[in-house]
Amino acid sequence: MSRYDRWNAILELLAQEGRLSVEEAAQALDVSTATIRRDFDQLAQQQMLMRTRGGAVAQSVSYDLPLRYKTARHADEKHRIAGAAAELVTPGAVVGLNGGTTTSELARTLATLTRLESGFTIVTNALNIASELTVRQHVKIVVTGGVARQQSYELIGPLATGVLEQVTLDVAFLGVDALDVGLGASAHHEGEASVNNLLISRAAQVVVVADSSKIGKRAFSRICPIGQVDALVTDAQLPDELAGELTEAGVKVVRA
Repeated sequence: MSRYDRWNAILELLAQEGRLSVEEAAQALDVSTATIRRDFDQLAQQQMLMRTRGGAVAQSVSYDLPLRYKTARHADEKHRIAGAAAELVTPGAVVGLNGGTTTSELARTLATLTRLESGFTIVTNALNIASELTVRQHVKIVVTGGVARQQSYELIGPLATGVLEQVTLDVAFLGVDALDVGLGASAHHEGEASVNNLLISRAAQVVVVADSSKIGKRAFSRICPIGQVDALVTDAQLPDELAGELTEAGVKVVRA
């Protein structure tokens, strides 16, 4: 297990339990207590957790982890979600993508599809997506303005408005931190939520791409009400009850 994988696992455990001892973490990850102590100290230096005597406790920031720590979460599910969502894109389409691990996986999938080799356009506020796909000659990349947010690599703030107000999207794929019938789609950070709202307002179709762990949950800042979401592409673990609620709210549910 790499250091980043180990850190991700530690933060996952803290998010679930709220508090973790050195011994508990060492047993769960099958590593030495000395390794866990170093991990705790290094994560505390990055303000990802708070050290306590003999262990660590979660900080609120642990629920909004940097993108590099989220990559290993539900990786198989995200790969299947990306494959199913990619079926909604036709050659020549203008596609909106916000930041996140699921939308990043979708961007990679779209870039490698033979049927899209005639070309398509991606409009994004995610620096990692733009950087990765710039080398693909058949993909036209349009990047919004804004200030880069370190956790998600997303550009946020009023500088994004100028670009987004001048484009029209065939479909916008929205990565979210939570999706709930009552609140709608939401994000941990209000700056991301604001830009994401503007992104989807330019789209003929809005598709949320999110693994089932995010469905039925709420995050700090609302992106849009459920009425603005046309479809959800998620994994097969989504409970029938939640799928039914979303369908009744007018959201087409695709379980990959």
